[in-house]
Amino acid sequence: MKSSLQALLDTGQPIVADGGMGTMLIAQGLRQGESPERWNVEHPERIRQIHRDYIQAGAQIILTNSFGGNRYRLGRSDLAGRVDELNRAAAALARAEADAAPGPVVVGGSMGPTGEMLDPYGELSFDDASAAFEAQAAALVAGGVDVLWIETMADLEEVRAAAEGAHRAAPDTPVVMTMTFDTNGRTMMGVSPEKATKALRAHGVIALGANCGNGAGEIERVIEQMRAVDATVPLVAKANAGLPRMEGDQAVYDATPEIMGQYAARARDQGAQIIGACCGSTPAHIAAIAAALRE
Repeated sequence: MKSSLQALLDTGQPIVADGGMGTMLIAQGLRQGESPERWNVEHPERIRQIHRDYIQAGAQIILTNSFGGNRYRLGRSDLAGRVDELNRAAAALARAEADAAPGPVVVGGSMGPTGEMLDPYGELSFDDASAAFEAQAAALVAGGVDVLWIETMADLEEVRAAAEGAHRAAPDTPVVMTMTFDTNGRTMMGVSPEKATKALRAHGVIALGANCGNGAGEIERVIEQMRAVDATVPLVAKANAGLPRMEGDQAVYDATPEIMGQYAARARDQGAQIIGACCGSTPAHIAAIAAALRE
């Protein structure tokens, strides 16, 4: 059932977001170095099943399989010329499952970082980065997303580039932004939760927060710090399912569904309204989160 993020926020109730997409793709056979976005056209039924499983687990927000859908990340797999095709497909697959759901489900168009360093730290110009995000955002909106979901950011300049690109492509589409605080409570570029809150709020977002990182405890601290800065903005918490350890060439995450349910309750109490999970999480983790938030 189609809904809007604002309608869900207006209920004042906790909102359940989905979990890891990459984790599920790897479980289904995605090989190391293979582009997840290619699966939107080569294995669409598998992508739809992942969305369906998260919805059945209780997710009210599902994110498209387009995290690396900008031309720079796609270019690593010789797919830079297929930005429009792969992002439209990602949006259409999620849209189909959201529309078929018995309850309201919002589709977020996932937009991750370019994977390049912006000038002056690297060679990517601000204008080129913004244009790449604009192209991705336009394709996601054309494919049917309800909100543009800019996530796992570390650099405020790249955040600004993404925001400007998204607003140019779709000025009437709401934007959510999350950063990842995985370096002693700051992003890789040294951004604190307090600074991030003020900067992201200035971009006219409908919600902001944190995702990925070093597990639930870190996300909970970030949410607490963000809420202390701004008492009104809706906050997003999407923590990894614990810290990964390598078993062979696979990352294994130790947080059980029960642990993630406990995290969800704490994140809610600290001020997050949109709560889900990130790397290492599965529909079982989201089911536990949904159950905890209903209690």
